[in-house]
Amino acid sequence: MSTWPDTRILDLLGIDVPIIQAPMAGATTAQMVIAANEAGALGSMPAAALSIEQLREALATVRKASTRPINVNFFCHQPPEADEADEARDRRWKDLLQPYYRELGADFDAPTPVTNRAPFNEDACQVVEAFRPEVVSFHFGLPEKSLLDRVKATGAKVLSSATTVEEAIWLEQHGCDAIIAMGIEAGGHRGMFLRDDLNSQIGLMALVPQIVDAVSVPVIAAGGIADARGITAAFALGACAVQIGTAYLFTPEATVSPSHHHALRHAQASETALTNLFTGRPARGIVNRVMRELGAINPLAPAFPRAGGALMPLKAKDEAGFSNLWAGQALRLGKEIGTYELTRELAKQALAKLK
Repeated sequence: MSTWPDTRILDLLGIDVPIIQAPMAGATTAQMVIAANEAGALGSMPAAALSIEQLREALATVRKASTRPINVNFFCHQPPEADEADEARDRRWKDLLQPYYRELGADFDAPTPVTNRAPFNEDACQVVEAFRPEVVSFHFGLPEKSLLDRVKATGAKVLSSATTVEEAIWLEQHGCDAIIAMGIEAGGHRGMFLRDDLNSQIGLMALVPQIVDAVSVPVIAAGGIADARGITAAFALGACAVQIGTAYLFTPEATVSPSHHHALRHAQASETALTNLFTGRPARGIVNRVMRELGAINPLAPAFPRAGGALMPLKAKDEAGFSNLWAGQALRLGKEIGTYELTRELAKQALAKLK
């Protein structure tokens, strides 16, 4: 590829094109990461939904196939305390779902399945120290200083998501090497961590230039970018790279359920919404039955990640109606091509527009 107008991310992360394949828990595979890497982008392995052993196996697969830089992504939330108030909230939430249990023939009296999303901890840090990925990224802020210091001691560059200017400033002050500016258009979980007010969340066009003006580290634009036009716009706003997620869900390397696969290819861009029903944290997905009938944001949903447990028996009966179908607002720009081909095409077309 010819020279990009801003090479700070390329120089910082050791990649050839300023594209980060987003870490999408449950959908990203080692094969997707390898293909993105080989195309010159930064492949990202999400750890949130993997056990430590599964993470080790996935990273070993990537390292065996590619010597290029990789990113490993972790959540940094604080797990809720399992106190009486949380248990009462869990019961109210399951009671709200009881009519669906009756309709679908699910056993309401059976123990509620446990959903878990482990935050970055000692075990995860040991994986980073063993595999020494070139980049480690975080969602929902940053881990405690002692763990973050150990990550940085491996030589890894540290990224994290900011959904507001205030979060971007905080991340820079606490050691981030680059910041992912996450617009409201993005699919999956909002990276918000300083406050939980959804009214604070703004679009990428407004967010990127404000973050660029507020911090000195490189800024990566994320949210609603799925073609060369979006990449070009991000550079015009001051970003020096983009992170792309939903477009990679259309590739054969993605692992998505049959209902998710169908929804991605038939939903309109206006049919996504932020919801807390599936995990307890706001995340953007394609609107389905439970979101329509209970409201996409419902105050009875338990705190992250507990909300999903009571939905699991319903999901087993009606996957399309009760599953999270994560997607961003640019889903209609998705193309049925492989990860490698998509990455090279996006880079080539964007670079031509930026000349």
